[in-house]
Amino acid sequence: MTAKAYRLYFEDFIPGAVMQLGSRTITEDEIISFARQFDPQPFHIDKDAASHSIFGDVIASGWHTCGLIMRLVVDGFLNESASMGSPGIEEIRWILPVRPGDTLTVSAETLESRPSSSKPDRGVILTMWRAFNQDGKLVCTIKGMGMFGRRPQ
Repeated sequence: MTAKAYRLYFEDFIPGAVMQLGSRTITEDEIISFARQFDPQPFHIDKDAASHSIFGDVIASGWHTCGLIMRLVVDGFLNESASMGSPGIEEIRWILPVRPGDTLTVSAETLESRPSSSKPDRGVILTMWRAFNQDGKLVCTIKGMGMFGRRPQ
């Protein structure tokens, strides 16, 4: 059996490099559906309650925003990479609320890359994912690590 060839290996993640990963528009129905299941706070699921909140309208759960970002990351490069999963997220910042009709555009910047000292077949990448709305305003950042296989010799 031959090993799968990937488009991106550990060596392809150069500190300072930024990948544009695409965009996605979120609907009010998606916001409410997600929140009813996973984060049923009134300003996520009830238009009337949300209108009396500090937000003035229904907003997406931060966890929903993270899920939308993750989907763009997976579609944008992870599915075509030698990804071995993640040892964790260092920080998530929800900077602005995501509202119905917002279009999120996501980028991934490689901050750091370290070959594993104990497992020569892989390395760890530190990345910053950034999501901007249609007005170019930063709405969320996620800083985390990913393990990637090294390019076969």
